[in-house]
Parts: sequence; structure tokens; C-alpha cells
Amino acid sequence: SPKKKKKERKRFSVLRLIGKFFLVIFTLVVIGVLTVEYALHGNDSLKGKRRVANSLKQKVRNTFNVAVAEAGTEDSLVRLRLKVVSISNSERHLQSRMDKCLAMMEAVCAEEMTWSDLEIMDAD
Repeated sequence: SPKKKKKERKRFSVLRLIGKFFLVIFTLVVIGVLTVEYALHGNDSLKGKRRVANSLKQKVRNTFNVAVAEAGTEDSLVRLRLKVVSISNSERHLQSRMDKCLAMMEAVCAEEMTWSDLEIMDAD
């Protein structure tokens, strides 16, 4: 019947539209990885290093809703390297968020920041 065909065409076009919408969403994902390294002068214990790391990680997570983890300096008591990861559908928004995150990490931590690097990549 004509009504049934019209309804099927409508449903098919809606599904096609939804498919295109999801395609656009999945192709616009951008990942940012901020790597920050600190020198922990005078630190001689794992407890001291953990105190600095956990405090900084919690502040960054609470403020920016990002993932933060220690990476690569587990064997050293005087160096701390943190990686901050975030995703967005806008590279400009992600760049802004990571720049603000870096500025906050510099401001709130008393330890010397020795190195930082920001890498932005497409998810494909």
C-alpha cells in the first residue's frame, strides 16, 4: 500500500540520517596527550613522591575532567612524569583545555617543572 511504502521510506531516510550523524561524530574525535615532568629536589622517599603526584593528579582531574597517570618514572624518587589525556570533537577546544591544564599544573605545584609536551592527534 502507498501509506506503508511512504512509512518505510521515511524510516529508511531517518536511519540514513542517524548513520550520517554518527559518522560525523566518530570522525571528529581528537585526542590530546599532555606530558609533564617535574624534578622533586630533596625528595628521598616514595611517600613524598606519592604525596606530590596524588595531590596534583586529584586537582587536575577535579578541575578539567581529564585522565591523569604517572608514566615512565616509577623507578626514580627525584623525577615525576605525568600524562594527562583528554578527548574532544574540537581541536581548538582541546588545545585550550590542555593549555589551561598546563598553566594550572605550573601554578599549583611547588616542585620545578622541567619539561612539558602536548601532542594532539586524530582518533582515526
